[in-house]
Amino acid sequence: MRRNWAARGVKFLVIGTVALGVFGFIVMSLWNWLIPPIFGWHALGFWQALGLLVLSKILFGGFRGHSGARHWRHRMMERWERMTPEERDRFRSGMKDRCGFEPASAPKE
Repeated sequence: MRRNWAARGVKFLVIGTVALGVFGFIVMSLWNWLIPPIFGWHALGFWQALGLLVLSKILFGGFRGHSGARHWRHRMMERWERMTPEERDRFRSGMKDRCGFEPASAPKE
């Protein structure tokens, strides 16, 4: 069990490093392709592009993680609790018509 956790950590670290490098290269390439010809500004190096990427994440995206997905699930469960049995049946039949299956996460009555 401990080795599996360590392997996942190393895998996450490697994938994160590669992704950061790829995104930094993309930002550098796009900047150097667009900004100097349009505005006459200087070209960026890789580390400057990576810094710009982190700065834009801080200013515009924040470091919130994936808490929105948990919040959505919590809101949906609250709505489910407020539904009448007829509304729940209507919801189930609508999901079955649209998706071809009943929602598995729907609590049984």
